[in-house]
Amino acid sequence: MKRDSSLVTKAAITAVGSYVPEEVLTNHDLEQMVDTNDEWIRSRTGISERRIAKNPQHSTGFMAVKAAQNLCQNNHIDPSTIDLVLVATITPDYQVSSTAPYVATQIGATNAFAFDISAACSGFLYGMSTAASFISSNQYKKVLLIGADKMSSIIDYTDRATCIIFGDGAGAALFEASDNGFGFENAIHGNDGIGREYLNIQEGGSLYPINENTFNAGKHYLNQEGKTVFKYAVKHMAETSKKVIQNNALTAEEIDYVIAHQANKRIIDATTNHLGVAEEKVLTNIHKYGNTTAATLPLLLADFESTFKKGDKLIFTAFGGGFTWGAAYLTWNYDYQN
Repeated sequence: MKRDSSLVTKAAITAVGSYVPEEVLTNHDLEQMVDTNDEWIRSRTGISERRIAKNPQHSTGFMAVKAAQNLCQNNHIDPSTIDLVLVATITPDYQVSSTAPYVATQIGATNAFAFDISAACSGFLYGMSTAASFISSNQYKKVLLIGADKMSSIIDYTDRATCIIFGDGAGAALFEASDNGFGFENAIHGNDGIGREYLNIQEGGSLYPINENTFNAGKHYLNQEGKTVFKYAVKHMAETSKKVIQNNALTAEEIDYVIAHQANKRIIDATTNHLGVAEEKVLTNIHKYGNTTAATLPLLLADFESTFKKGDKLIFTAFGGGFTWGAAYLTWNYDYQN
């Protein structure tokens, strides 16, 4: 029996926030560190600079707290009214202690249940479905979803294959039950375990615990096979986005904006070309932040919040280590008010 869509409670984004470190690492700075140059980096990635949290105390948790506080302060949200805090990250403050409870405590979300989501660059996208499920089931009314990563903590700055790509940052979105019919519509997610061969940190997990030899060899840093990751990313981001568009009986012309994971400008371009979406509808900020992993999608929302209008049709898509990927359809809930 077909379910009456009018009876479904939608989860809408009602506020966004962000935080990026003050320290800027430019392509010209990297020219002094590795064998590369500004033109080479920009032509292959679209990145001109990225933010780096150089202070050792400015951890993923620190940035997540800042992004959440930015959201709450700018939108007059009382943190004690938040029911659930989700932190999507692959760079938690500690391996054993979950980062989300710390963030909830630090911002004063004293009544919130909290847990982490680990899905690499797809973490925020997976978190959107998680937040929507908790709200549509009427378990919670206010869900704070944060994407945050301190990628500089796992990058080898002598490896030009990775150090030119990644940056640090955090973004947050508040989900609440919609009273106007707009909000999270649906999503498709996927994964393929073969991905851990091509994008990983080789040592430090339970399979290969870190020791002096592996540490000295730099096996605790991020490693990726760029060509393989590129191929999988374009294929799966394009395919799942197409399916989401078709499932919602949409056309490329009807889509107002594409919110794509900021992994690489060439990946974004190749993916959206497959969708047939006009270039001006594809939002990007990779040039100034680089790839902030779980933070890229919410940072886009925060940077372009004033652009969105109530009812705008947004397609989200991401691809990350694992491999993980997916796409989602969301209708924007509000008009921006400064």
